[in-house]
Amino acid sequence: MIVSAAIHLAATLVLLAPALWNGYPLLQYDTGGYLARWYEGYLVPSRSTVFGLYLHAGEGWHFWPIVIAQSALTVWIMALTLRAFGLGSRPRLLLAIIAALSALTTLPWLSSILLTDIFAVPSVLALHLLIFKAQELGRFEKYGLLALIAFAAATHSATMAMLLGLVIAGAASLLIVRHVASLRGLLQGFAAILLSAAMLLAANFSLSGQLAWTPGGYGIAFGRMLQDGIVTRYLDDQCPDPALRLCPFRAELPTNADEFLWSYGIFNRLGRFNGLGEEMRTIVLGSLKAYPGQQIQTAAAATAQQLVMVASGAGVNNRIWHTYGIIDRFIPSENPAMLAARQQRGELDFTALNRLHVPVALLSMILMLGLLLRFRHGKADDLALLAATSTLAILANAFPCGALSGPHDRYGARIVWLATFVIAVAASRAIAQAANRSVGHGTVTAVP
Repeated sequence: MIVSAAIHLAATLVLLAPALWNGYPLLQYDTGGYLARWYEGYLVPSRSTVFGLYLHAGEGWHFWPIVIAQSALTVWIMALTLRAFGLGSRPRLLLAIIAALSALTTLPWLSSILLTDIFAVPSVLALHLLIFKAQELGRFEKYGLLALIAFAAATHSATMAMLLGLVIAGAASLLIVRHVASLRGLLQGFAAILLSAAMLLAANFSLSGQLAWTPGGYGIAFGRMLQDGIVTRYLDDQCPDPALRLCPFRAELPTNADEFLWSYGIFNRLGRFNGLGEEMRTIVLGSLKAYPGQQIQTAAAATAQQLVMVASGAGVNNRIWHTYGIIDRFIPSENPAMLAARQQRGELDFTALNRLHVPVALLSMILMLGLLLRFRHGKADDLALLAATSTLAILANAFPCGALSGPHDRYGARIVWLATFVIAVAASRAIAQAANRSVGHGTVTAVP
């Protein structure tokens, strides 16, 4: 017990290494939007109030409880997964795998940042364990997994969509690979997603007085369609139209979604999401009806592009002025510690790391596909099922993130380390089995 606790503590510290090196939890472009939810009291696009409340709980301690909780939770779910796959009797293996992933993947950079992305992979593993490894879990472990799924889904709409897709795929698998998936686990996973929706609505109501979903879906989809030329085509076909405020500006529209949505250009002048929300909805729905072929083609291309955009550190630099502004305005007591961090002094650069992280991520996905070959005649072993769940999770992440929001490295990096973990589990299982066979064959009989 003492050795196991010490290893869990050491593994947690490994995942905290980037924050410890930085001297402060890492920040990102979107961090400020989440932090502001408690103070501004209204809903903004794509900024979960549930995650905002979670960050607020870390104020006063420079947010260290947040990154410690994230790291410890990640260690717990990885340890639970290893135990479920018959590797729990080797506690040092957990530390070795986490150390390897910390060197080869973006994992510790996700656990050390004030952002929702770290919860994507743990929630996938939690759902997989409930569906396929329920017999290996204790009652309170199941409760913990359900709580993790519910919270993770409530922190980001893409995570919720990914988990819902996995539940649907799991239900379909009952027709293909019988007596493997747990119907009860599927129902529990679905119930956890429903709970996440209730959590989000409750948090939105408590902070804003509105019983409403987090806004921004049409606006984010509009940005991707703008980037792919669909918005320009629609405006060219419809304008002049006095109902479309963008008509006079269609020649000035940027071709990059981020530039349109987050700079100080036309979008700001026309009132941002409040001013253009209905118009963006009209254009998104109208263009879906008018150009279905182009929509399918561009969505598929964006999804494919998202699968290979996996670089670490997107939006993590020392020029995240919105986040700095939110901290300065609402939590000025954080300024001295935050400004003293290496990130804010310009010492953070992911160029060298990505020379390793990107090829490891791409190779891991390829190797993981090889594990799917373990399916035989409608039957599958547990490694094949884990590989299938992880492959579907990566695909289910790529579609809402790439096709709806637009491809970004951040969206790929948040999920792709799952493939590396799956390869590590498979390799560890193979090594353990080889060692057991060697011991079994190496019995020596004494000669009189």
